[in-house]
Amino acid sequence: MTLEELVACDNAAQKMQMLSSAVEELLVAAQRQDRLTVGVYESAKLMNVDPDSVVLCLLAVDEEEEGDIGLQIHFTLLQSFCCDNDINIVRVSGMQRLAQLLGEPAEAQGSPEARDLHCLLVTNPHMEAWKSHGLVQVASYCEESRGNNQWVPCISLQER
Repeated sequence: MTLEELVACDNAAQKMQMLSSAVEELLVAAQRQDRLTVGVYESAKLMNVDPDSVVLCLLAVDEEEEGDIGLQIHFTLLQSFCCDNDINIVRVSGMQRLAQLLGEPAEAQGSPEARDLHCLLVTNPHMEAWKSHGLVQVASYCEESRGNNQWVPCISLQER
C-alpha cells in the first residue's frame, strides 16, 4: 500500500466518523425539537400528506436484517418516493446505537413493544428556517454521493 493510499484510507475513516457524529447530533436535535418522525408506516403517512416538509430520510437496518424481504420492499418504495420528491436519503447501520440516541429503553429493544426505528424522517416546516450543523453536513454528503452516482449513501453509527 502506498503512502497516498494510506492517507486516503485514513481520510475516509475520519470522514465517516465525522458523518456518524453529524447524524447523531442531527437526530438528537430533531427529536428534541419535535422534527423527527419514527417508523416506516408513520413516515409513509407523513410523506404522502406533506412531502415538502421532509428534508432527510434515514433508512436504518443492521446486517442481520438485510434479508428481510418485507423491509426491503418498504425501503425500495420509500427510496423511490424520496428520489421523486428531492428528499435526501441515507442508509444507516447500528440499530442499537440508534435506539440509544432516541432514548429507547434497553429492555424494549427487540421486543414487540419497541418503536420501529427502520425509517426516520427529519422535517423542517416551511415557515421556519431550522439550520442544524449536522443536517448541513449530511445534506452535503448526500449531494457529494449523488455526484458519484451513489444515490443512497451508507453511514455506520458507532457503538459507545
